[in-house]
Amino acid sequence: MFKGVRTIVLDYDGTLHDSTQNYIHAFKKAYAFIVEAGHAAPRDWADAEITKWLGYSSKAMWENFMPDLDEEIRSKASKLIGQILLEKAQTGQAVLYEGALETLQALQEKGYRLVFLSNCSRAYMEAHRESFGLERYFDGMYCTEDFSFIPKYEIFESIRAVFPGGYLIVGDRFQDIEVAEHHPVSTVGCRYGFGFPGELDSADALIDDIRELNDLL
Repeated sequence: MFKGVRTIVLDYDGTLHDSTQNYIHAFKKAYAFIVEAGHAAPRDWADAEITKWLGYSSKAMWENFMPDLDEEIRSKASKLIGQILLEKAQTGQAVLYEGALETLQALQEKGYRLVFLSNCSRAYMEAHRESFGLERYFDGMYCTEDFSFIPKYEIFESIRAVFPGGYLIVGDRFQDIEVAEHHPVSTVGCRYGFGFPGELDSADALIDDIRELNDLL
């Protein structure tokens, strides 16, 4: 199915990195700040209501979550989430899915070019690069903040200009799979990530463990 693939573009959160608990913690802290500022009512959040925002850029998350929130409050809440997630990575509290690095190494040894593409800030990307030594596995690392948080399918143009085809996109959200709607790429959807039922239906293949990616290739 994936004959001819030379470059694999991988999402990060929900694909390689299990950001569940750290993001839930950061989200609840940010929402508490919004409540204390008088811009929202207190409420309990189910985990699934929170993790559904993983995979969105910060800009897209707030535009969809609380579009009418005061801009100054939104900025402060967004920065609070970012700072907490950054501190978690810097203090060794980030967790990769079991077998993630081993899978990257195996694909690298098979001769694939590996590219990191995440809806995250540069500081977040660099913190994880340092924490897990990601530069040992990835030939290129791209974060959406460097491109003013435009969609991944637009950033892919920059990747395609540098890395050889054919291409395989691997991710857990529609933002990853929709790259194939704009470019001639193959896709693998990660069902263990944060996507909703049906969100990955158009993927060429589905996996329930990152280690299955090595089996496919």
